[in-house]
Amino acid sequence: MQASAHPTITPGMTALLAAAAGIIVANLYYAQPLVANISAALGIPPAAAGLVVTLTQIGYTLGLLFIVPLGDLLENRRLIVGGLLATAAALLLAATASQAWQFLLAALAIGLGAVVAQVLVPFAAHLAPEATRGQTVGKVVSGLLLGIMLARPVASVLAGAGGYHAVFGIAAALVLALAVLLHFKLPQRRPGPAPRYLALIGSLWSLFTTTTVLRRRALYHAGLFGAFSLFWTVVPQALGGPQFGLSQNGIAVFALVGMAGAVASPIAGRLADAGRTLGATFFALVLGSLSFALPLLAPQAKMPALGLLAVAAIVLDAAVAANLVLGQRALFTLGAEVRSRLNGLYFALFFAGGAFGSALGGWLYAELGWHAALIAGMLLPAVALPVWVMEAAEHTAARRIAEAP
Repeated sequence: MQASAHPTITPGMTALLAAAAGIIVANLYYAQPLVANISAALGIPPAAAGLVVTLTQIGYTLGLLFIVPLGDLLENRRLIVGGLLATAAALLLAATASQAWQFLLAALAIGLGAVVAQVLVPFAAHLAPEATRGQTVGKVVSGLLLGIMLARPVASVLAGAGGYHAVFGIAAALVLALAVLLHFKLPQRRPGPAPRYLALIGSLWSLFTTTTVLRRRALYHAGLFGAFSLFWTVVPQALGGPQFGLSQNGIAVFALVGMAGAVASPIAGRLADAGRTLGATFFALVLGSLSFALPLLAPQAKMPALGLLAVAAIVLDAAVAANLVLGQRALFTLGAEVRSRLNGLYFALFFAGGAFGSALGGWLYAELGWHAALIAGMLLPAVALPVWVMEAAEHTAARRIAEAP
């Protein structure tokens, strides 16, 4: 079935795409709480244990730059289903690996395959009419964020019951079932005329240098995603420390609290559809910074401090969820023929911010302590505020010119 020239998307299709995005992107995060178990089982030395996670992230970044742009070139349903089949094979290799090199190769391939989620989001935008495109993208991104937030606690629980092999085996079966379902449920979408692959990849630099919206939105979200990554790097360490003394299961339950922030995605989509992207972006950046003030001001008493930390997690996750949708909605107005490339660039750029935030948080927490890490988290979104002020000034000037007699 060819996608309609007059875009439309049913609530059922939106829910399916949201669930699919969450299932796919969760594969990026299953290994994070299991690094020690995987390394011990496969004989990976402590100095190289980080590769279990790092290779997945490297694969994801490479996929954003070299696979996601294919959404502007190839029939989208075939690209999505093919990517899922490859991901299922990589997950199965991870589940059955008996040597370190096999698992690490699987980790790289899992990251490459997980970028299918970033083909799905522009696909949803293509199916949605302009008037409700932001709401549709917001709902799909909600599913994606829920997948990110659920992946770590789910992996911890499953590994406790059946070892890390069970986590990747179940994930492989789930992704394979999803590939079959999407093959039958998704409409076809054939992109319009596009350059050949090498020219397509070569156009990424031109898109970056000529698309002001992309650079701004990537900077805004790099700051927020950097803060998000910093938070979820240091908070589990703090929760397991002497002040809170939570068990691994307690930390997993705490991680579920942040899921409440995903409700901000469809709200942000509606604001974007109503033309309020600029104001909503400001609030997202400010809320992202202020969320770190709550644990900074927390008393020493365990339960009040834990409560404030939970509120901070919800507020920060809501700010990140909202700003992600605002950015994608803004980029998806720039033309259907470049949506996949813009989305791939957007994610690659702000993931770099996330990697920086995670590394910075881990170093600060180890060297200078909890409060230093929180202050850094507060500053990361604030770095983007001067650029927002410039955009707001340009917007105001353009409006005055338009209203001038």
